[in-house]
Amino acid sequence: MKRKFFTNLILLLFLNLLIKPFWIFGVEVGVQNAVGESTYGFYFVILNLTLVLNILLDLGITNYNNKNIAQHHFLLQKHLGNIIAIRFLLVIIYAFVIFLIALIFGYDSYKIYILSILVLNQVLSSFILYLRSNLSGLHLFKTDSLISVLDKSIMILILSILLWGGITNEPFKIEWFVYSQTIAYGITFLVTLIAVLNKSGRIRVKFDLTFFIAFFKKSYPYALLILLMAFYNRFDSVMIDAILPKKITSTVVESMTGHFQAGVYAQAYRILDGVSQFGYLFAALLLPIFAKMIKRKEHIGQMLQLSYSLIIVPAIIISITTSVFSTEIMNLLYTNGTEYSGPIFSVIILGFISISTTYIFGTLLTANGSLKQLNIMAVIGILANLSINFSLIPYYHALGAAYSSLITQSITAFAQVIIAWRIFHLKFNFLYILKILVLVIISYLFAKYFQNTIENVWTALLSTIAIALAFSFLVKLLNIKDLFMILKDNQME
Repeated sequence: MKRKFFTNLILLLFLNLLIKPFWIFGVEVGVQNAVGESTYGFYFVILNLTLVLNILLDLGITNYNNKNIAQHHFLLQKHLGNIIAIRFLLVIIYAFVIFLIALIFGYDSYKIYILSILVLNQVLSSFILYLRSNLSGLHLFKTDSLISVLDKSIMILILSILLWGGITNEPFKIEWFVYSQTIAYGITFLVTLIAVLNKSGRIRVKFDLTFFIAFFKKSYPYALLILLMAFYNRFDSVMIDAILPKKITSTVVESMTGHFQAGVYAQAYRILDGVSQFGYLFAALLLPIFAKMIKRKEHIGQMLQLSYSLIIVPAIIISITTSVFSTEIMNLLYTNGTEYSGPIFSVIILGFISISTTYIFGTLLTANGSLKQLNIMAVIGILANLSINFSLIPYYHALGAAYSSLITQSITAFAQVIIAWRIFHLKFNFLYILKILVLVIISYLFAKYFQNTIENVWTALLSTIAIALAFSFLVKLLNIKDLFMILKDNQME
């Protein structure tokens, strides 16, 4: 099982490292530089509103289905048609709630139009994720890995032509960004559907109320958890826009408005969101693997430490190093807003350590069905996030939201470790914890030293990363021998 996890993780990381960095640092940055902070901030707020409520499109079906199909492969054909019918009903509910909130917020016709396209994009994305959950549940990780980068690959092609192809003399419009996503999601949906049909055979879509009620009773705890976690992960920008002034006045300059601050927050958040997607890849692979191991009553200690080491070491090195070089990085990426986004990024990127911890321990608890504990944890996270945001945003604007995000992520990650430790009776490895703490210190000290002694930013960054990685291998936080042993192991199940 460890070999299957590790080999497929290598493939998944390789494909995503080919595509995602150019998407984040090339295309997305290029779009924001082209349209400006305020326009991108307006888009970012609406996008996050659709993302927070995205769970209404799913109600926990994807996570529950991933776990369920991993443990019972024969249920694929039986459940597929019923679940697709349910999801069509959920689309109607999702759209109704989204547009109701838009009316309450007083969105004008242009905002409603952009919101409509983003709603369609979320519907397509949600269907793709559900269909992919069947592929990963069947342990078809290679197929799932290829599909995972298809949408971004198509978007990169389209947007590269629009941004740098010289095919139009018009200034780049945010609408073009939204339309490109629609085309990419549409193509990816069709490809994913064909891949699933190849395994399930013909789908007979039918709405069975009894099935819906029975399935919802099992999946709603997953839905509640995702909704709660999405709220404290994604709602910061919406709160920035809601709390801060919306218009420029004699006492309010553009940099103080909600849209501008949301745009600056997006500059910093983009990198956190980008690196966090690699953490999600771990979770997507680990959920069906943990689920099968728990069903078989196998000991999960080694798999847990292996997966955690593989994600926490790069998370610490990336977070600490980029936090120290935050202003330099923002200056390299963006043409505007770096005066504000540098300090924000230095705070928010540290949350990647906690997010990575959540992707491992949260996935383990989800696979175990420990939803009650996770939902209590998530409620505490929301209360903390709301109280901190309302306290800090009026005074510190987007920087206050960054502190709120970091504190909330830290609280919830620590809670999940404690819950997993108690449920699975995990051993407390003092030496392992000490090595991680020393890695944090070394990463910070060498980053500060090279920042003051090496003029070239990239040389300083890479030097810090190289030393921190060397230390990780030296103290066997990352163990080359163990990794080769896993690759040689032919036991695939």
